[in-house]
Amino acid sequence: MRSLTQQEAVDRAAAITVESYTIDLDVTTDDHFRSTTTVRFRAASPGSATFVELKPVRLHAVALNGAALDPAALDGNRLTLAGLRADNVLTVEADMAYSNTSEGLHRFVDPADGGVYLHATSFLDEAQRIFACFDQPDLKAPVHMRVTAPTGWRVAANAAVASAVPAGATTTWEFAATKPLATYFVTVIAGPYHVVESTHDGIPMAIYCKASVAEHLDKDADEIFEITRQCLDKFHELFGFRYPFGKYDQAFVPEFNAGAMENPGLVVIRDDYVYRSAVTDSERELRATTIAHEMAHMWFGDLVTMRWWDDLWLNESFAEFMGTRVTAEATRFRNAWTTFGMRRKAWGYETDQRPSTHPVAPTSVPDSADALVNFDGISYAKGASALRQLVAWVGDEAFLAGIRAHFQAHAFGNATLADLLGALSAASGRDLSAWAALWLREAGVNTLRVDSADGVAVLQSGSVLRPHRVAFGLYDRGASGEAVLRRRVEVDVDGARTEVPALRDEPAADLLLLNDGDLTFAKVRLDATSAAAVPTVLPTLRDPLSRAVVWTSMIDAVRDAERPVADLVSLLVAALPAETEVIVVADALVQARGLIDRYLEPAARLAALAQVALVCDRLVEAPAGASHRLAAMRALVDASVDTARLLGWLSGEGVPVGIEVDEELRWRVVHRLAVLGAIDGDRIAAELAADRSAAGAEWAARADAARPDPAAKAAAWAAVINDDSLSNRLLEAKGRALFQPEQIELTAPYVERFFLEMPAAARRRTPFAAERLADLAFPRYHVAPRTRELAASMLASGDLPPVLRRVVIDNDDDLRLALAARAR
Repeated sequence: MRSLTQQEAVDRAAAITVESYTIDLDVTTDDHFRSTTTVRFRAASPGSATFVELKPVRLHAVALNGAALDPAALDGNRLTLAGLRADNVLTVEADMAYSNTSEGLHRFVDPADGGVYLHATSFLDEAQRIFACFDQPDLKAPVHMRVTAPTGWRVAANAAVASAVPAGATTTWEFAATKPLATYFVTVIAGPYHVVESTHDGIPMAIYCKASVAEHLDKDADEIFEITRQCLDKFHELFGFRYPFGKYDQAFVPEFNAGAMENPGLVVIRDDYVYRSAVTDSERELRATTIAHEMAHMWFGDLVTMRWWDDLWLNESFAEFMGTRVTAEATRFRNAWTTFGMRRKAWGYETDQRPSTHPVAPTSVPDSADALVNFDGISYAKGASALRQLVAWVGDEAFLAGIRAHFQAHAFGNATLADLLGALSAASGRDLSAWAALWLREAGVNTLRVDSADGVAVLQSGSVLRPHRVAFGLYDRGASGEAVLRRRVEVDVDGARTEVPALRDEPAADLLLLNDGDLTFAKVRLDATSAAAVPTVLPTLRDPLSRAVVWTSMIDAVRDAERPVADLVSLLVAALPAETEVIVVADALVQARGLIDRYLEPAARLAALAQVALVCDRLVEAPAGASHRLAAMRALVDASVDTARLLGWLSGEGVPVGIEVDEELRWRVVHRLAVLGAIDGDRIAAELAADRSAAGAEWAARADAARPDPAAKAAAWAAVINDDSLSNRLLEAKGRALFQPEQIELTAPYVERFFLEMPAAARRRTPFAAERLADLAFPRYHVAPRTRELAASMLASGDLPPVLRRVVIDNDDDLRLALAARAR
């Protein structure tokens, strides 16, 4: 199957204009579905030729302007259309395959009750798995959808239902025509979905989930609708352009492969966000931010769509920035920027310093296959951070005026980086070309260091030096021991060295915090005095965003092998018991655990885990709140090597006060016991029998693959490499559990097999599925020169899928850092 190139997309957009799609889907059979597409389009040059894309199981009939075409002429996923008229009608009838990777039309059978659920994902170029189309983002057109489904099912699509006509065992659902959509936004859901409906400001709203989790959705429906209403109101206020796609539905679908997808009128979200067990406040915030992020896309991406994937930042960077901003300003989650700083920016820093880094806005993306690898921490977190810097520079009023003008100029069409920069420049009166050249067109993260040897200066390093608006926070320990902000100074950093005259005669602070308030995207290194004071000052810093900056700086320094893991573990002991933000507690523990598992030799690793477990025990017993206790309890389970204690928790013995061992926590304990070899396959099967849910099936698959048993590893490996019958989520569960830091000798034979066998497995699977599975199954705990040699040998091959090449490059760089950390 050929990937569409950027030049082909440019040529086709110049050659044709798509006027409409009419799509008829028949989903009444189990092994495939029937797709009939009628496309109306104009040709700029009558007599010319173009091609349409589709990926059928069987192509039954094709007609162009009433003349039949030979179905055998389909070449891979392309069908040539020759002899075009000025106005054309193409009709294509085909059988299409259901997907088990959440690409195309995904089919899921719920183990809880046997219900069959469908959801369609057209992203990135998978619309052609559902209907015949000109599959590129700048050939937008209205879509008219009809779906024939079993009677009793509920069906929803991008537009509102126009009619639902039953005919015995089947019902045909017809939907109103949409506004012009890019093909990658077209979606539909079908099945015995549970629905809760509401309305706000004249906008109909609904939320969907599978029937087996209806009671859990019902418990949270008010919260989900409240956040949706708050975000809609805020976006209307900020953008001055009403939500343009009629209804606003959100479907929580099973086995979705990403977090969510911004389909106009019907946002699709992974149903892990329908919480069946206790969750932390930070997880509820994540759901809120996801809702806000996808809603931001209704303007950035859906109303105004990028012309090609090189302008991905117009979608994801803006949605990341505006989603976080609106969550913080409009919902109860006022500290969303703390989460962004702790979690999302850490992802961005990590991605941007790897060999595979790329600009936020590259000058070109050769084809759609290469586009997928750019959906990363750079396009999301770094791009959003750059926008935050831009707003600080041009002012919020000018920024909003610019994007409002941008929406008005390009509504329901396509735009480029130059279009948006032009609107922002006109609104602000500033030439943004230099800013864009440094922040958007150049890759790499900067490091800012404090030099306090003679006054105070900021030293900037990196492949490209950028302007940064940053703040210094001067903190002193007060008489009560609490850190007190004495002064805050904002500075424009530019070049390799920037003096800070305002601090020249200022008495030394206990903590001189660079990038206080987290204004810029740069790695921060404190001066020696401040770094030494962190363990005593950090626990009493009042501002959670300032604390997040300190934590991120420490974690990043350890990741770069500049500081030992022991320093991070000591900081966990000193500062986490006083931490009030659950996201800081949860992420500090998760990131520390990842570094402990890869950067420490076995004996040192066990000692560090013991310290982490002690910290978690303190947190579980502390009166900080249910969210803190739950986050700590999860980390305690994962760090524990006390199998008797873990088994006792399963039987209800010794469970800490305030902790309920519900379904999710129980499975976490089962998984940890499996890793430690304390339970067998029969016990896992018994646990699954007691929890016949989709989540239970995934946990059981993960626990079984985690067991230190040669047969279990062989079965898991065979599934990861060769089994195409399992769904994406079950394969991911097995891949995630295959390699364990406790099982280095047992899994050693699979290290070389990964590099020998994964290329063929990746080629056989879709790019999204291949990337996810290869990353999860990478032998990251085999920190040895030999693993890097095998990676280098694979990368020397010239025909690796782009997504696999990216996975290996990034994970190999992690191995490089882990070896450096062990060497020190």
